[in-house]
Amino acid sequence: MQQPIYNLHLVSDSSGETVTNIARACLVQYGDVHVTEHYWWLVRTPGQMNRVIDGIKAAPGLVVFTLLDGKVRALLEQACRDLKMPYISAMDPVMQAFSRFFGKQAGGEVGKQHVLDDGYFQRIDAMQFTVQHDDGQSLATMTEADIILIGVSRTSKTPTCMYLANRGLKVGNIPLVPGITLPDEIIAATKPLFVGLTREPKSLSDIRQSRLRIMNETRGEGYADIEKVKEEIADSRRLFSKHGWAVIDVTRRSIEETAATIIQLYNQRHPHSHERT
Repeated sequence: MQQPIYNLHLVSDSSGETVTNIARACLVQYGDVHVTEHYWWLVRTPGQMNRVIDGIKAAPGLVVFTLLDGKVRALLEQACRDLKMPYISAMDPVMQAFSRFFGKQAGGEVGKQHVLDDGYFQRIDAMQFTVQHDDGQSLATMTEADIILIGVSRTSKTPTCMYLANRGLKVGNIPLVPGITLPDEIIAATKPLFVGLTREPKSLSDIRQSRLRIMNETRGEGYADIEKVKEEIADSRRLFSKHGWAVIDVTRRSIEETAATIIQLYNQRHPHSHERT
């Protein structure tokens, strides 16, 4: 029996990042449900909202929105009631709780979370640094990083670095390659938080084999061989233990979960850095 496909309309007066993240955080709990997402960003005028309503009419489904302008929001809510479409404001419960707690109403400024403040430029600097120090590049300035991730090939170093950079942290990563030792000046660095990433050998071998097939690569013999992979993982763990570096097994972790653990480690080391991350 064919599974039904549900339409989900995500409507925002800004970039859509907030409503998308909220919706997807909830959707992961419904792994067997098939959803078509419809994105409606920067909806700030009645004319733009009318186009959204036409889209909802064409593909009826649940409407989740983050809208601050009362008139534009009222248009959407009335249309949903007329169409008998379910709808919800993603931020209302939290905003109402804040209003009660602070004893004042929200300012209602659209897109204020994306203001070009010091935090914004800090994230841009972090992204640039992280790109420049990916996969062992720019070793001469690697020690200026807030965090350095170390691990064998295919342990999710790069995507984890990019996620952390988006939180304003300067992150470098260095791959562990059999037969090649880390530079002494890197190991001796005291500023960065070092974190070793590892993965179960069977999982890592499978990922490497898949990578070779997809990219049609021909690497040295043993790159995906399970016994060679076991040796690499064992060597990496010995290195991490020798230097007392924190170790995270990414086998069953998402990038977000790995990054969250690293941020916790960083904040423990820098107790006053919370406003940054």
